[in-house]
Amino acid sequence: MATTERTSAIKQTATLKGDKQMKTNRETSVMKESKMKITASKLIRWTGLSAIVAGLIFAGYQPIQPPEVLSSVTTSAWAIITPLKTAMCLLFLLSWTGLYARQVKEAGWPGLAGFLLLSLSWALQMAFVFATAFILPLLATTAPRFVDSLLRSAAGPVSGVNLGALPALYTLVGIGYILGGLLFGIATLRAGILPRWPAGLLAVASALPVVFVLPSVAALIPPQIQHLAAMPLGIAVAWLGYALWSERREQASEPSADRGSPQVHLTGAE
Repeated sequence: MATTERTSAIKQTATLKGDKQMKTNRETSVMKESKMKITASKLIRWTGLSAIVAGLIFAGYQPIQPPEVLSSVTTSAWAIITPLKTAMCLLFLLSWTGLYARQVKEAGWPGLAGFLLLSLSWALQMAFVFATAFILPLLATTAPRFVDSLLRSAAGPVSGVNLGALPALYTLVGIGYILGGLLFGIATLRAGILPRWPAGLLAVASALPVVFVLPSVAALIPPQIQHLAAMPLGIAVAWLGYALWSERREQASEPSADRGSPQVHLTGAE
């Protein structure tokens, strides 16, 4: 009898240890899942960081951007700045997605229209910038006339060289930049989710290039000053990105600390 009781006590002790170990493993698993789980709010918050970087790059290269002429294509400044601009365009695409997703319900149709126009504009812009960074330097000596015409096509039609649909596509870039930024800034301002000052700055800075399109104004203001006038848009995007990145919202989709307690009671009942 004593042996049987001793054996039973050992089994009960082993069962309790096993239950305790299972409980510990289960709690550890829940904690790891809560830390590793990627939620939509986390992804949106991380796009705020991309907006900060994109906006700072956009504002930072404006004063030092080399002139868009044939002689600049083979310079070291061109080789450094244009690949950086290519990465910036990709970051802008992520930025608009996160900024719109954060206020998708409140932004309404103007926000959606602005988001689509901005996405189209920066997707096309990325293709152009990629070409200027990695293709035009290779053609600068073999096809200088084509390279010069492509660079000058941004300012208007170029005679003598057939560029196909490229000038029309570059026009879409300008329309998306101006109209998309204006609509998105106004929608963000009205939504009231993100700070109002950078939203208003985005709307104003997006509409500012319309002034430089006027021939009378463009002839009086040198290109360097026009580049400086683009800096507020970068500041506005970086500001909105910082607001998005610094937000502290409760992650409702993450498991709570009390979620494992019913399993503990069930184990004890068993």
